[in-house]
Amino acid sequence: MARIPMMAGNWKMNNTIAEAVVLAQEISNHYEKEWRECVEIVLCPPAIGLKPVLTVLEFDRVRIKVAAQNVHWEEKGAFTGEISVPMIEEIGCSYSIVGHSERRGLFNETDEMVNKKVRSLVKGGLGAIVCVGESLAVRDEGRALEFVCAQVRAAFAGLEPTEAHSLLVAYEPVWAIGTGRTATPEQAEEVCAAIRATVADLFGAPVAAAMRILYGGSMNPGNAAALLAMEDIDGGLVGGASLDAKSFVQLVEACL
Repeated sequence: MARIPMMAGNWKMNNTIAEAVVLAQEISNHYEKEWRECVEIVLCPPAIGLKPVLTVLEFDRVRIKVAAQNVHWEEKGAFTGEISVPMIEEIGCSYSIVGHSERRGLFNETDEMVNKKVRSLVKGGLGAIVCVGESLAVRDEGRALEFVCAQVRAAFAGLEPTEAHSLLVAYEPVWAIGTGRTATPEQAEEVCAAIRATVADLFGAPVAAAMRILYGGSMNPGNAAALLAMEDIDGGLVGGASLDAKSFVQLVEACL
């Protein structure tokens, strides 16, 4: 069965509620019926914008989903500033990003924490977009594949093949995020193919064949077609290009 590509826009810490509503409306206004069966579209606003953005999309009756940018693994408790899986489920989220390089690098998230978040999302019946990727130093040392595949194994530790259907992997070379640099399609494909082989080792070939792997390193309308043409790249987790409706729509159309 062919994998349906996903284009996910990670708005990061951008857009007030009013700005988020405007951007969601602009994207919704460009929605085409042909997208429904050909591409899965996901918007990832800051937590305060999740419900307002979803309200716009539901009112317009477009098939665009909403995802949180982060989530805690506990259902409730004394975790000031955090948001739980039951909370984002109640909002109407379909997914949460987990283990983004900025969370790992700036907020010291470990592989163990990422795994706890993934398992919490699986338990709660939501999808996890699990981010993995290497620094420039690791790539220059020739350890990119080893490093990234170890992250995949750690993120999925303790899960059963039957639980893997809600999981996606986003390969984001850290050295290509927000820098304007992009891995070549061949470099990205090499790592994504290694990720799929690791998933096959963990969960079996059928699960690996069905799991979507996204590219998350400065994808834009100028390079999307070449990246999406690669066999093991099934869409994008996009940052800067998702903050402009026209650019994001072009990325969605590149998936068709």
